[in-house]
Amino acid sequence: MAGKIITVSSGKGGVGKSTVTANLAIALAKKGFNVGVVDADVYGFSIPQMLGVDQAPTQVSNMIVPPVAHGVKVISMGMFVPPGQPVVWRGPILHRAVQQFLSEVFWGDLDVLLLDLPPGTGDIALSVSQLVPTSQILLVTTPQSVAAEVAERAGQMAVLTQQRIVGVVENMSWLELPDGNRVEVFGAGGGAQVADRLSEATGQQVPLLGQIPLDVAVREGSDTGSPVVLNTPESSGARALAAVAEALVPRRGDLTGMNLGVTPV
Repeated sequence: MAGKIITVSSGKGGVGKSTVTANLAIALAKKGFNVGVVDADVYGFSIPQMLGVDQAPTQVSNMIVPPVAHGVKVISMGMFVPPGQPVVWRGPILHRAVQQFLSEVFWGDLDVLLLDLPPGTGDIALSVSQLVPTSQILLVTTPQSVAAEVAERAGQMAVLTQQRIVGVVENMSWLELPDGNRVEVFGAGGGAQVADRLSEATGQQVPLLGQIPLDVAVREGSDTGSPVVLNTPESSGARALAAVAEALVPRRGDLTGMNLGVTPV
C-alpha cells in the first residue's frame, strides 16, 4: 500500500490548522516515518516559521530539493518571496504553484505527505482535489458552534470530490487551570458535531481524532520553530497532538511510483 497523502483543511482561518499540520509532521517523523509537508496556503504561509526552516530549497537539474527541518521535508511559497512581501495571485497561477510543489519537488520515498491548505473551499482546495484525487481530508475546527458549521461546509466538499475524510481534530478545546478545572473558552462539542454530521452526509464513519487544549507551550513552539511535540512532549497539548498522529499512522509503504496526476512541465 502506498503512503498517505493528507490535506489538512478548515472552514475558517485562525483555528490552528497550520499548528496541527506542523506538529503532526514532527510526531510522525519521530515515529520513524518519512514525512513531507507542502505549505499550500500560498497567501498565508506560516509553516517555514513553525518548523524553523532556515535554509532555501536547492535545484538539481529540473527538480527542487526541499529543505529538511526536524527530519521533515518542507516546501512553501514563503521560501521564494522576500520577507513581508504579499503574494497577489489569481486562480490559474495558484493552480500552477501547487502543481509545481507536487510534481517538481524531489520528495524521495515518503510514508506521509501533509498538505496545509488555506481555509475554505477556494481555488487551491479544488486544485489539490484534481491534482491528487487520492488524498484524504483532515478537518480542523474549534469547539465553537459557528466555526463547526463552517468546517462542516468545508467537509461537504469531500462529497463533491469523492475524497475520504480521515477525521476531525478539535483545537482550542479547553483551558486547563492550575487546580485541574477546565474552562471551555470557545464552547464545547464543535468537533463532535462536525464528525457526526459528516458521517451522516458521507455515509462513512468520520471519527473525532482528538481534542487539543489551549496550551501556552503549543503557541511558544510554533513561534520559535520548535513544535511542542518536539520541545515539550509531556505537555497536555503535545500529548493530544501525538495521539492524533498515532491515529493517522500509515502502514509501511511509500509514494514511489504513485501517480499524483501531475506532470512536470
